[in-house]
Amino acid sequence: MIVVDTNIIGYLYLTSEYSAQAEALYRKAPAWAAPLLWRSELRNVLAYYLRRQLLRLSDATRIMGAATNLVAGREFQVPTLPVLELVTKCACSAYDCEFVALALALKSPLVTVNRQILEQFPAVAIGLEEYLAS
Repeated sequence: MIVVDTNIIGYLYLTSEYSAQAEALYRKAPAWAAPLLWRSELRNVLAYYLRRQLLRLSDATRIMGAATNLVAGREFQVPTLPVLELVTKCACSAYDCEFVALALALKSPLVTVNRQILEQFPAVAIGLEEYLAS
């Protein structure tokens, strides 16, 4: 099992420069975990696409449903204390620290393209390209 951030989940369903890599990641490691926060973050991304008329509501709903099925059974409520402890040691947002805290708790890598997370948490975070190459 790997922990992925919302960007990785989004890249799997929304066309981007990382879509092919997200698909390759899913083929290599299909058991993706995330904090429950990912749902709100992806909804926010979908809202952006809806407001700019880049997606229809039916497409956004389908994407959210597919993404929810993808991580079903591997979504976690992250306790506050570990997140805030991480916040005191870095410049990352509390949102980002939820993903880091979950990866630490599960003793799993956090796969991301977030440069700040990669720089500040090299012991747990691994870049998408680097993970695929390993």
